[in-house]
Amino acid sequence: MPTALRSKGFIAVALLPALLLFLMFVIVPVFWSAYYGFFSWKGFGAASFIGLDNYREMFQDGIFWRALRNNLILVASSIIGQIPIALLLALLLLKNTLFSRFVRSAVFMPMVLSTVVVGLIWGYIYQTQFGLANTVLRMIGLESWTRAWLSDPQVNMLAISIPINWSNVGPYLVIFIAALQNISPEVDDAAKIDGAVGWRKLLYVTLPMIWGTVVVTLVLCISGSLKAFDHVIVMTGGGPARSTELLATYMYNSTFDVYRYGYGSAVSTMIILISALLIGINYILTRQKSG
Repeated sequence: MPTALRSKGFIAVALLPALLLFLMFVIVPVFWSAYYGFFSWKGFGAASFIGLDNYREMFQDGIFWRALRNNLILVASSIIGQIPIALLLALLLLKNTLFSRFVRSAVFMPMVLSTVVVGLIWGYIYQTQFGLANTVLRMIGLESWTRAWLSDPQVNMLAISIPINWSNVGPYLVIFIAALQNISPEVDDAAKIDGAVGWRKLLYVTLPMIWGTVVVTLVLCISGSLKAFDHVIVMTGGGPARSTELLATYMYNSTFDVYRYGYGSAVSTMIILISALLIGINYILTRQKSG
């Protein structure tokens, strides 16, 4: 048997257990959930087929549209607040110095922390009376800027997006550093000879060379923002008055609080469809950009 064929066979056999686990615990539950979205089911007993009634109810529910709006705000905030910052830090911290390694570790550290811990920390920061945010504003004479950050519907989604962005910059930083390190030194030398330095080098040399990585990070950012759950549950629980409800928290509250597993399955299916739609739009836009 040729060496290449033996190598491919070994890779296939080695990947098979992981593939089977992925199919069993990810792919099959997705289709199972989509199936139960057509039923009225309380999680026990017989399920009653109701067709598209769950989806009709969902589209007529104002809270669903509010959750979708909040999620789109979070997606936009994540794309603006995570990827550019991670790319900028990657460019600044590309050299493998002691200081760079320290800053990389510091930026990545929030990702290591539990999201529950992050939510609790920022909940205390935003606390109205003795929270760090309002205390600092009072100390520097900006008391008029103090807010009930998690209770004010005008600012609570912005307040929630900050810790989410803060805790997710680290992975994108690592991805961008790896992509930048794969650029050949000869490309940098040729760019310098042609006079491409600073922003010109970034726009016309660096970004085209790592554009595939940028597209991947956009996909990860969109999908991650649409399934955001832990931070909101810890910090606000979707309140007050459902003003910080996201699609994932809406699904959770509509499923486990009232035992409507069929309706919750329909909502989870809709989250997947919305995610696929946004990722498809991202693919079309980034393909045109790369072309």
